[in-house]
Amino acid sequence: MNTASSSQIRWLLLGVALIVAALIVSFINPYERATWLMEVMPVLIAVPLLAWTYKRFPLTNLLYFLIFLHALILILGGTYTYARVPIGFVVQDWLDLARNPYDKLGHFWQGLVPALVAKEILLRNGHVAGRKMAAFLSICVAMAISAWYELIEWWAALLMGQGADEFLGLQGDEWDTQSDMWFACMGALFAMLILRRWHDRQIARLRGERN
Repeated sequence: MNTASSSQIRWLLLGVALIVAALIVSFINPYERATWLMEVMPVLIAVPLLAWTYKRFPLTNLLYFLIFLHALILILGGTYTYARVPIGFVVQDWLDLARNPYDKLGHFWQGLVPALVAKEILLRNGHVAGRKMAAFLSICVAMAISAWYELIEWWAALLMGQGADEFLGLQGDEWDTQSDMWFACMGALFAMLILRRWHDRQIARLRGERN
């Protein structure tokens, strides 16, 4: 194992430790236990999955870092519920908004991270040769995941009735579903346009190390 790989593993272990610590702290006294579980479920699934696939398909450092931030966003949202995250109220007052916008940050990240994951899989496994086509398909994947998440929220509303209000976080916005998907789209576009060169360099470096 080379030095870079050893360093990456150390940072990843530190990140996992911080995520586990955040999960434990948030579990102690969340606003609503059922909502907490639904909000942090992606973290509980993703961390073991990333550990299981690390040797066969390690991701770029950039993507691991963004996944770490996404996990913290989800855990914080699960702790308070998205409509009650304190930092969201600060932004609401600062921008004079009608609602707590913290959930939009979550949906922005929901587009950004899956788009980069899809891009790495498509390019590194040779499923797509052209980077423009890879970017287009990555945005499509991110939007498909966003749409499925909105369907999950709908199913939760059907099954739980009023009990799903905290999970849905509508805050009286009749266009919440559409704006959620719009922010996911913005996250995916940000990943493909603003982070493109940084991500491409890391993919190229990782390809070189694996060859």
